[in-house]
Amino acid sequence: MSTPENPSDTPARTVLEVGDVAPDFTLTDDRGNQVSLSDYRGRQVIVYFYPRANTPGCTTEACDFRDSLTELNDAGIDVLGISPDTVEKLAKFREDHELTFPLLADPEKTALTAYGAFGEKKNYGKIVQGVIRSTFLVNTDGTIGMAKYNVKATGHVARIARDVL
Repeated sequence: MSTPENPSDTPARTVLEVGDVAPDFTLTDDRGNQVSLSDYRGRQVIVYFYPRANTPGCTTEACDFRDSLTELNDAGIDVLGISPDTVEKLAKFREDHELTFPLLADPEKTALTAYGAFGEKKNYGKIVQGVIRSTFLVNTDGTIGMAKYNVKATGHVARIARDVL
């Protein structure tokens, strides 16, 4: 785990690296159930963080994961999507796009922060605080097997599948 240099007064953002222990979390999913990363111990799981449900990029990414889910599951890999949205917004997102994997609400941004998926980023040339689109593969032993920050939504799932399958 590292923290990038940060000359401003905002706290340095954590950046996870391969081999780090994946921070555990317990969040509410789009159906109102409590889901913990530790529930997936013994299986690989892709944990991906996205800014907001039902926006174009986030919808593209979620639908790509949905369309690749059988192939990922067949390889022993589960998928969890996490955003700062409310449970209600996530339920609508799931219904609108027939998403078939858990979407977890992190309105307090605890998991987002622990994974370094929330912090300073550029948005239309301005530096703002927000969700940094990020994807992690958590190994069966709970360590980080892959960490990707600032990913592009389009084509991202195909690149991940190429790397992990």
